[in-house]
Amino acid sequence: MTTLPDVIGVIGGGRMGAGIAHVFARAGASALVIERDDQAAGQARARLEDGVAKAAERDASMDADALLGRLAVSTEYDTLAAAGLVVEAVPESFDLKVDALTRAERVLGDGAWLATNTSSLSVADLAEHLQRPERFCGLHFFNPVPPSALVEVVLTARTAPELRDRAVEWVTALEKSAIVVNDAPGFASSRLGLAIALEAMRMVEEGVASPHDIDAAMVLGYRHATGPLRTSDLVGLDVRLGIAEYLHETLGERFAPPQILRDKVAAGELGRKTGRGFFEYPPGR
Repeated sequence: MTTLPDVIGVIGGGRMGAGIAHVFARAGASALVIERDDQAAGQARARLEDGVAKAAERDASMDADALLGRLAVSTEYDTLAAAGLVVEAVPESFDLKVDALTRAERVLGDGAWLATNTSSLSVADLAEHLQRPERFCGLHFFNPVPPSALVEVVLTARTAPELRDRAVEWVTALEKSAIVVNDAPGFASSRLGLAIALEAMRMVEEGVASPHDIDAAMVLGYRHATGPLRTSDLVGLDVRLGIAEYLHETLGERFAPPQILRDKVAAGELGRKTGRGFFEYPPGR
């Protein structure tokens, strides 16, 4: 049976990267987060500590000190040499991801695996920049990572069959469920989730109903855990806009971003992280 590698690297210590490191460390691996500079590394460390503290509040039996002991932060890519798996989790910029992935690949051992946490960009196009594309796949985690149940395993035509099986087993070891999809714009989850979210935004724009009532329709009528507008606020409206623009370019007019989304992003109303999106969020919530 395949187990998790002893050491996991995560490039990027934002909310997603910190969450990914957290769940691998929770499952028993040592997780090393790579950040671009000392300031970002300090912020990533604080984010990891905050995540562990909140997890300990939810589960009194958890050994918070042991979990923190398996989490480290560095600015040096060379420290990834010991990693059996590296997950790239930098912002959704193709160039940023190529830079992070190629820098990691240069220091990884021949037996190590590499993955991207992109939510929409082409995994195959990223693979074209790698020396060993057969050892590369997508591992699309969901925000917030620790409580989320799903991970999308995204395969390209060049992904080794062994990696497909290992990736599913890694997800299972994290006590999450994997779905396996072939590389396509938006994969399965982002494509479906965004289609619903964009239509909900158009309904707000057209005055069909309030954001609260639109979300309630999906929560109460279709048993969604959270409505599409509040989910968009959680993801970040800037992130939603970036994905929508990419899918609009690759899949056509049905993914054209509505003006209300562009206006909110331009106004800095990005959702929960700024305190206002389609809903308002009091400080600390």
